[in-house]
Amino acid sequence: MTALFNPGSVPAQAPAPGAAIPKSRMPLYVIKVGSATLDAGSAVFGEIAALAETGCRVLVVVGGGSAIERQYAAEGLPLRYHTLANGDAVRTASREDIDLLVRTYRDQVIPSALKGFADAGLRAFAAPGHQLSLVTAQRNRPIKVQVDGKALVVREHLVGTPVDCQRALLGHLLEQYDVVCLTAPVAGADAAAAVLNTDADMLAAFLATALQADHIRFVTSTPGILRDIDDPESVVADIFPGVELDFVKGRMKQKMRAARHVIENGIADVAIVGPHSFAQAAGVTRVWPLPPPHPALASLTKAVSINSVSRDEAEIAKWLVAYCRQQGVDAHVDAAGNFVASKGNGPQHLLLLGHIDTVPGPWRPILNADGHLSARGVVDAKGSLVNFVETLLAASVPEHGRLTVVGAVEEEVSSSKGAFHIRDSLIADAVVIGEPSRADTLTLGYYGLLKIRIVASVRHAHSAGKGVVSAPDLMVETVATLRDCAARFDPEGISALISTKSWSDSNRQHAEGILNFRVSPSADLPALLAAVETCANEEVRCDIERATPGYGTTRTCELARCFGRAFASQGIAPRYVVKKGTSDMNTLATRWTGVDMVAYGPGDSALDHTDHEFVTAEEFGRAREVLDAAVAQWFAVRGGRQ
Repeated sequence: MTALFNPGSVPAQAPAPGAAIPKSRMPLYVIKVGSATLDAGSAVFGEIAALAETGCRVLVVVGGGSAIERQYAAEGLPLRYHTLANGDAVRTASREDIDLLVRTYRDQVIPSALKGFADAGLRAFAAPGHQLSLVTAQRNRPIKVQVDGKALVVREHLVGTPVDCQRALLGHLLEQYDVVCLTAPVAGADAAAAVLNTDADMLAAFLATALQADHIRFVTSTPGILRDIDDPESVVADIFPGVELDFVKGRMKQKMRAARHVIENGIADVAIVGPHSFAQAAGVTRVWPLPPPHPALASLTKAVSINSVSRDEAEIAKWLVAYCRQQGVDAHVDAAGNFVASKGNGPQHLLLLGHIDTVPGPWRPILNADGHLSARGVVDAKGSLVNFVETLLAASVPEHGRLTVVGAVEEEVSSSKGAFHIRDSLIADAVVIGEPSRADTLTLGYYGLLKIRIVASVRHAHSAGKGVVSAPDLMVETVATLRDCAARFDPEGISALISTKSWSDSNRQHAEGILNFRVSPSADLPALLAAVETCANEEVRCDIERATPGYGTTRTCELARCFGRAFASQGIAPRYVVKKGTSDMNTLATRWTGVDMVAYGPGDSALDHTDHEFVTAEEFGRAREVLDAAVAQWFAVRGGRQ
């Protein structure tokens, strides 16, 4: 391999942490906890605390079934149920029932929840939904029930379906507290029914959709949904739209209704978990929004259904680990949060490094007009990563080989946390980066990124004065000087002023601009960095926020030749490109020398970060065949060196 720059001549450390992320932009979890789980002990509170410690916003909806039963018994009152025509038992509520429910939640459920949160070290806000009209419900229509084999219409019941909530207030509470806890009853939408009972599962589902939650977990007393209620091993792992669920009985029917409400109206990924746990659940039933449009896209369809915006990768990482372990392949989440799976223990190590995070955007996967899978991240870059995983699962790794797949975190933000951790903790002999290139194209390199924050500051002067240079003028002049320097040291580079602002205080006027240079692999980056320093003076500050060099290899390197033979085996006349974006390849190259690196993956990179990402089963399958062949070729070549 020929490196076209000297990685030792530029900064090799990870970018310094930036400003703290506002909590309003952190992922939102909605967790429905039944009263039986509340009674079961503190395990779930510890799990909620661990989640809150990551900075996530957490909204817990607590049910009150067992507490209500105890309250009725304590007051010597009968707990009345009605039987629907389909045999389901439902509880309605009279005005007397509502008074008892209010007391139960006020005196038992909420104090129990608050104690659990406090014992776990959490600052919590807890209230019934009717308080401050946090949640408002529309009263349900009369229901037909069976009494002694005869049909009866129950009209005067005070049960409702949530239709509105105090979004701004709940948002503020979620930012101010470690956890927000809501319960029934809720406020009625009309004065005739000021307070209404509502189902806790449906309350959680409504809040998840109204607040655009990223994840919702229904915590149950069983390990997910069971095909046979008496067999805890009969967990139904996956449920897709349109599948008959005749085996689902009792309260689980309501959980499925709630799950479907989220799937149809929200963006959250949905799981029903337990017993009494969502982090260490013995069983997990995932409710997916879309059946795979083709068998080849089965795993990818699931992967793109799990939200994983940068810094919210934990759920997709856990799912990938479980998927690999089910296939008998060792997998774990490392200290940085990366998904890592591997086969083999030989000295010849091939690393397939993709990333599991995406940019923000619409989440619900769909079939586009041509019937192809469309979703955020399906191209950039879950398509590549899932291809890596499927290749790993199918690969026969020779004794001299080791094959590792990594799904790195935070690739789409400037931290590149996952790739820096891999750079500093792993050693590999060759690397395939998972980025879209189309099945017939191999990427041999990437431009780098030089990001400069320019701050100009001058004393106040009247703009009509002769020769007066304002702070914005000075900032713009500095940008022009830096661009002139870049033209000398990197004629193939490109630049963009991506943001500007100005402000004043009592003494000075200030202007700020952020200038991005996309630096080519052949750039003299150290010279450009030196030029940046010369632009700084008493009135201008130039802060280098990122200095990632470009990287490039040749099609004659060993790994590229292995791909060349793989393309030929599939009858493909390949294209070779160098891209003007950056990838985790650049990060590894700041320290790894003498290591072949290329990038490959299905999908059209022109669709990256757009609302129109899609991939076809044909493209995905073709890329998989090329990757399988290239991996086999590499191990075969390396075997000849033994």
